[in-house]
Amino acid sequence: MTVPAPAAPTLAARAARAAVVVAALGYFVDIYDLVLFAVLRVPSLQSLGVTGDAVLTQGVFLFNAQMTGMLVGGLVWGVLGDLRGRKSVLFGSIILYSLANLANAAVTSIPQYAVLRFIAGVGLAGELGAGVTLVSELMRRETRGLGTMVIAGFGTLGAVAAGLVGNQLPWRWAYVVGGCLGLALLLLRVGVFESGMFEATKAGGARRGAFLSLFATADRARRYLACIMVGLPIWYAVGVLVVLSPELAAGLGVRGEVTVARAIILCYLGLSIGDFMSGAVSQWMRSRRRAMLLFILALQATVVVYLLARGVSATAFYGLCLAVGFFAGYWAVFMTNASEQFGTNLRATVTTTVPNFVRGAVVPITLAFSALRAPLGTPGAALAVGAACTALALLALLLLPERFDADLDYVEPL
Repeated sequence: MTVPAPAAPTLAARAARAAVVVAALGYFVDIYDLVLFAVLRVPSLQSLGVTGDAVLTQGVFLFNAQMTGMLVGGLVWGVLGDLRGRKSVLFGSIILYSLANLANAAVTSIPQYAVLRFIAGVGLAGELGAGVTLVSELMRRETRGLGTMVIAGFGTLGAVAAGLVGNQLPWRWAYVVGGCLGLALLLLRVGVFESGMFEATKAGGARRGAFLSLFATADRARRYLACIMVGLPIWYAVGVLVVLSPELAAGLGVRGEVTVARAIILCYLGLSIGDFMSGAVSQWMRSRRRAMLLFILALQATVVVYLLARGVSATAFYGLCLAVGFFAGYWAVFMTNASEQFGTNLRATVTTTVPNFVRGAVVPITLAFSALRAPLGTPGAALAVGAACTALALLALLLLPERFDADLDYVEPL
């Protein structure tokens, strides 16, 4: 009996797979650069002549410059993604942050460093949103969550690469590696197809990329703000529990040295595994909301264990950083949900701005943590801020409609 040969993949299937691969590699480089500064902060500033307490203050200044760039870039690239196309943003964003990375390797002063971190932030802001939007529109509605799962799960490993490269190479060469990786990806993007949904919307003359229209109606504003709030626990976990892990470990009396670089590597390794798991759970449950609810509650329970772990060994503490990362790994489902909540004429704007506003929220989150340290202590302040982020995320889930396999080929009336 002759077994029939499997059918060849259709053009649409090949286009979707190519988009997933390109977006995953792009997000890998995106996360590499985003985390690289945290790893290189001390050696790069010391090389530029910064010493003592100024290493911390100047480091915060440069970090804020990068995050400000990401907020600006999120708006710019999001609107351009709806006006000019998803593919054009994939090209423009990677060129900008790759060149900024290469230029970072040659800085000789703090002002130069700040300008280039701002420019790099602008470039970084467009990569993930454009990739997720493109994949969501190219893949079948029943499986598009799997595409985002691969993008987020693989891309998050860029942080692990940043930790390893940043610890092995001189800081200038670590930036060169990131820039070269980004430019190499341009060759892969030549064959990527534009979204047919976008092309049809553009041809139909619908108004596109109007950011302020997100607040024109109560329903639209509610959905948009809820998309942002549901991601707050993720960057609370990264920005407080991991980036500030040495200070938290000291407050908890952890036995042994805890370093940011190692905590970041383990957290993002957990995030990568968690992204694959949350995506799979979402597909199994056929629900974004229920999958996010499960991970948010599990993350809050893990945060409580983390902040009550007094006197544990550094090894056990690093294990908690891994667990925090795993349950914070609903980023894939969070991004898919954002792309599903709005029509084609606003989808890139939403999917690009939402993650960058969540990333930018780390600034008020850390400010709240700092303000509460005096009355509550370091672990108590972290626990209070985490509980507030979780409460906002749970409220957001109540406000969001389920859009698991909804048809995305429609426009918002503007």
